[in-house]
Amino acid sequence: MNAVGGAPHAATPVEAGCRRLPDGLSVPTGRGILTLRPVRVDNDLDLVHDWMNRPHVARYWQQDWPADRARDYLTGLLAGWVSRPMLGLLAGVPVSYWELYRAAVEPVGAAYPARPTDIGVHVLIGDPALTGRGLGSALLAAVRDGLFAADPACTRVVAEPDVRNTASVRAFRRAGFAHRGEIRLPDKTAALLIAERRSTPPAPAPRDGEGSAA
Repeated sequence: MNAVGGAPHAATPVEAGCRRLPDGLSVPTGRGILTLRPVRVDNDLDLVHDWMNRPHVARYWQQDWPADRARDYLTGLLAGWVSRPMLGLLAGVPVSYWELYRAAVEPVGAAYPARPTDIGVHVLIGDPALTGRGLGSALLAAVRDGLFAADPACTRVVAEPDVRNTASVRAFRRAGFAHRGEIRLPDKTAALLIAERRSTPPAPAPRDGEGSAA
């Protein structure tokens, strides 16, 4: 389930007090280099559409749409500035889809004291065979650190997975996101999770099941 879908008004990033989102990331993980790059609709649509229609993803994202609607959605995000759809490649292999967004101008921004520099993340792992193995928390920790490095003004990375997606909430918490309570968004009740910029990384939490989508 995903509340991100483009700017709610015609403001520019400067007018909203927001910086533009990073164009991409390349960060190390214990499983290889994770690269996030903007979705290339003509090349990536079939893959993203397939992932969105897999049951473990569709249950929470609710974007198991026809391909034409998925194309329009991705094209709309890329034309705006509030949210950026990204493909995540691990050691060169596509494994995840991400949306980076400016939390202050999305519905979540009204549910907590959002700052214009906060960056929100949604993520899914497309192949269910890759879930439940600690991959989600490893990718989230890498992206958290990569966002702080890419945008020095960003002091918080925010997430709001559905509270029913307990495995995803655990993955975020293992990646250093603090649980700040439950919030009501237009399409779900969400767990508000926030990672603060800090000089030393948090100690890893105990391992257990992983989430596949957030």
